[in-house]
Amino acid sequence: MHIGIDVGGTNTDAVLMDGTQVLAAVKESTSEDVTSGIVTAVEQLRSQHPFEGASIDAVMIGTTHFINGLVEARRLAPTAALRLGLPATRALPPLVDWPAGLREAISGRSYLAHGGYEFDGRPISPIDHDELRRHAADMAAHGIRSVAISSVFSPVNHDLEIEAAEVVASELGPDVAISLSHEIGRIGLLERENATIINAALREMAVSIVDGLTAAVRAHGIDAPIFLSQNDGTLMDEDFVRRYPVATFASGPTNSMRGAAATSGFESCAVVDIGGTTSDVGLLVNGFPRETTTEVKVAGIRTNFRMPDVLSIGIGGGSHVDLPAADVGPHSVGYKLTAEALVFGGSQLTATDLAVAAGRADIGDASLVAHLDRAMVARALDRVAERIAEAVDRMRTSAEPIPVVAVGGGSILLPDEIPIFGEVHRPENYAVANAIGASIAQVGGEIDKVLAVDPGRRDAILDEVRQEAVDKAIAAGASPSSVTIVDFDQVPIPYLPGNATRVRVKAVGDLHMGA
Repeated sequence: MHIGIDVGGTNTDAVLMDGTQVLAAVKESTSEDVTSGIVTAVEQLRSQHPFEGASIDAVMIGTTHFINGLVEARRLAPTAALRLGLPATRALPPLVDWPAGLREAISGRSYLAHGGYEFDGRPISPIDHDELRRHAADMAAHGIRSVAISSVFSPVNHDLEIEAAEVVASELGPDVAISLSHEIGRIGLLERENATIINAALREMAVSIVDGLTAAVRAHGIDAPIFLSQNDGTLMDEDFVRRYPVATFASGPTNSMRGAAATSGFESCAVVDIGGTTSDVGLLVNGFPRETTTEVKVAGIRTNFRMPDVLSIGIGGGSHVDLPAADVGPHSVGYKLTAEALVFGGSQLTATDLAVAAGRADIGDASLVAHLDRAMVARALDRVAERIAEAVDRMRTSAEPIPVVAVGGGSILLPDEIPIFGEVHRPENYAVANAIGASIAQVGGEIDKVLAVDPGRRDAILDEVRQEAVDKAIAAGASPSSVTIVDFDQVPIPYLPGNATRVRVKAVGDLHMGA
């Protein structure tokens, strides 16, 4: 048996699973400190289906802790950004495009040093250890506790990032947290660097949050390994999260999509995950979320790490409603739904109240919304269906028909059919699909690099990269016999010499429970 937990802005969902069978499922309001909500959810699972702690093989958690910490600019470590690239890259120093408030929140300092590579591995300039020591001394003088190191074209050759990290660590001591850009982002210096700085700023918070989550689970006598889900639908262990908290940012929508695939039987479809605050629309391709190929803005910062291609709109079960205008959202009562919605005795008209008034849901006290004008309620819910259909239409890449699967507690807002796409599929346990997605997550490894590919050795070189991705998945905890390549992409770069080709390979496998 294993437990899947997904922490959303409004609800914390949890499931107890035996393989792919759901034994128990609960939906609890997310607590302000998040961790106590997880404790309550596990208690509810145990009351539904009693179990011994020793009978649990693994606990998988998807959490909004880290993205919330960045957006709210709280508990962020004093961070320095060190870039290796001089004499190039002076024009746009690190942190140049960060919002002023966030830059202040991390006490951000930026440094430029010699080093870096051209795309084909030729050095831009030699690394200068004395220069790095001077920068490290300045970091120490300003109380820096976390450092993000980026080098030009480090995904091609990351030796200099590792060398610089050793020099900085020797000056700042063993307590400094160092994040390296080649481990986090893709080709594209500023976006990769930004993702690395975000990761560095979250490192201290990651330690305390992982410790808190671990304590919450251990309090139930569960000694099984704990994994957190990451943006691409795969898992990472506690130590990995402590080093790479940025990898959890989009785990919520990803878990919902993976859960939708598992419960609906569709490997390729559009998934609409309607929570308490937002509706997230994404596409499943071969059982995994389609990843975005463009930059992703997180809290106003451009990044390029792995993220699902998701369109979010401000419609959820807790959304405020202007009934005469048939306007729903974007503001929401969030986790206060059970206190503020009309059906729970509150004073705020929410989208959940509309669903109850229309007879689509049996939640709270229906008599408290009996006074609502039925025609206006129908008009507002029709508008919700139209906006969801428009979002799905924007996400698909062809005019071919595509199944639409609705998951999340807020999917009661949708009718059985929506414009353009027709039938809406609601699989069993749709309300906790995100927790199911967390519980069935696999382990992955991804390689993304630019190679000078010799035409005579093309097949051999590409096979080596595939094997590298497989080895990475196994090292992350995948069962070797279960690992397969699920995504392979090669794009020639004609404006660069030497038959340059960008190669991206993703391998995934089932979690090795003995890992």
